[in-house]
This record gives sequence, C-alpha cells and structure tokens, in this order.
Amino acid sequence: MAKVVDLSAPPTSKNRFGVKVIWEQYSVIFAFIVLVVLASVLSEHFLSVANITNVLRQISIVGIISVGMTFVIILGGIDLSVGSILALSGMVIMAAQVTYHLPIGISILLGLAMGIILGLINGFMITYGKITAFIATLAMMTIARSLALYYADAGAISGMNSNYAKIGNGYLLGIPYPVLIFAFIVLISFVVLEKTVFGRHIYAVGGNRQSARLSAISVIRVTIISYMICGFTAAIGSIIETSRLNSISTSSSGNMYELDAIAAVIIGGASLSGGRGRIIGTLFGVLILGVLSNVMNLLNISPYLQGVVKGLIIIAAVMLQKKE
Repeated sequence: MAKVVDLSAPPTSKNRFGVKVIWEQYSVIFAFIVLVVLASVLSEHFLSVANITNVLRQISIVGIISVGMTFVIILGGIDLSVGSILALSGMVIMAAQVTYHLPIGISILLGLAMGIILGLINGFMITYGKITAFIATLAMMTIARSLALYYADAGAISGMNSNYAKIGNGYLLGIPYPVLIFAFIVLISFVVLEKTVFGRHIYAVGGNRQSARLSAISVIRVTIISYMICGFTAAIGSIIETSRLNSISTSSSGNMYELDAIAAVIIGGASLSGGRGRIIGTLFGVLILGVLSNVMNLLNISPYLQGVVKGLIIIAAVMLQKKE
C-alpha cells in the first residue's frame, strides 16, 4: 500500500540521511517495489516481457492525464472534466480525418487545441467567474461529453488510416510509442515543476494563495495555465486512445479516467489541499494502480471487486495525509 509522502520538500542536509526522512521521501517507491515482488510471487506470468509491456502501454493514457492533474492538484484545485475532454478532443481528431479528410497532423493539432481551449475555459470560470473548481469542472464534464454525444449521435467515429493507428500500436526499439510519449511528458513536466519559476509559483499558490498574491505572483495566470496544461494532457491522451483503435466512442471513451488520475496523484503523495506533490510521486502512483489492476486480472479476481481494492487504497492514502 502506498504511503502518502511529502515529495515536495527536499530534505535538509542535517537530516537528509535519516531513516525516517528516507522513508517519508521514498515510501511510495518502496511500496511499488513490494507490490512488484508480491505480484511476481502470486503469478508466474507477471514478470514476462509481454506482460510488463502490456502494463506500461495500458497505464500510458491515464498516466499522461495524471501528469496534468498533478499541476492542478498541487495548485489546490481539481479537474473532473479530463475524461470528457478526452472524448471531445478525440471526436474532433476523428471527425477531422473521417468527415473532413484533413491530414493527420492538422487533425491532431485541432484535437490538442480543443483540449487547451476547454482547459482555458475551466481556468476562466474558476478565476474570473469565482466558481469553485469542483463545480466548474463538473459542469465542463457534462458539457464536453454532451457535445461529443450530440455530434456523433451517441455513437462512434471510426477511421481507416493505418498511419494514424501506428501512434497507438507502433514500437520504437521494442518500446510502444504510448510509453515513450508518457515518459517524455513525465520528463518535461518534472523539469517545469522542479526547475522553473512557473513551477515554484504553482507550489506557492497551492501552499498559500494569499501569500502568493502578496508576493506579486499572478495567481490568476498560474491557475489558468495549470488548467490549460491539464486540458492539453487530456487531449494527448485522446490521440493515443483514438489511434489504438482508429476510432472514438463518444459514450464510453474517457469514462472514469478522471477518478483514476486523481487516485494516482493522491497515492503519489500530493495533497488535495494543495502545495504538495511531485511528478515522480504521480509516476509511481500510476504504476501502483497499473500493477494492481494487472495482478488482479492475472489472479482472475472479478473486475467488479477490483474497484473495492482501489477505493480502499485511496481512503488509506487520504487518511495518512490527515495523520501527517
């Protein structure tokens, strides 16, 4: 089980090597290692190359969305609309190719633009509209899904472009493209959050919004850009989702992705109250959920019960946060 850790504050030189500090900083990684060892003991198929590759490919979409969600949660917000943004962006990508016969590159750019615009609207509703993040993104969730359902008449849009399908199904040096895209997004986001002024401003706003404002940080700008990043990562997820099947289902694509993303970020050590969390923690939160789902499938545990396990882990993570 993943222990909630404070990955946002590096240890001081005085206590950097203390056992307690090491445990607090890296316990989510220890939890992942224990889970992998346990999974390999319970199933002889777990450590096969094919299975590991399959796990990494399966977590890539939720992983990319979770990276964007990390920005928002560190900021002290939440985004419930990422699953619907994925569906609407995917609908735009497929409609551009199938209905309007646009090139793949332009279709992808339109899908990414849709995700960014919806994130921008979320940011405006929260900052200028003074609507709580929960309500604003809940409204966006229903609006985006409804638009996708209306355009496709609640059905699917399918294409026949084999080149586009390579994005979700192709390999580079034996590694699936979705995994490489996920790794690239993690790397870029790590640099932005850890090494840039904008990243420090996100932590400052999440830690104390009023103090950040008094420190001449543009809270509105930081908030809007963070929600745009979240919408952008959801749109990237839509590219992988649609290219894997060369299709988008406006009714089911992206369903419950927002909850998986939030769970991964929380398990990775981020605080729902803001100001704390790291991309590395989110990465291992995603890996823990992916391995957990995989080993339950290998053990033929009913999919109807798998949600119980995930729910208990989320509850435990939040309770540990309160304890800290």
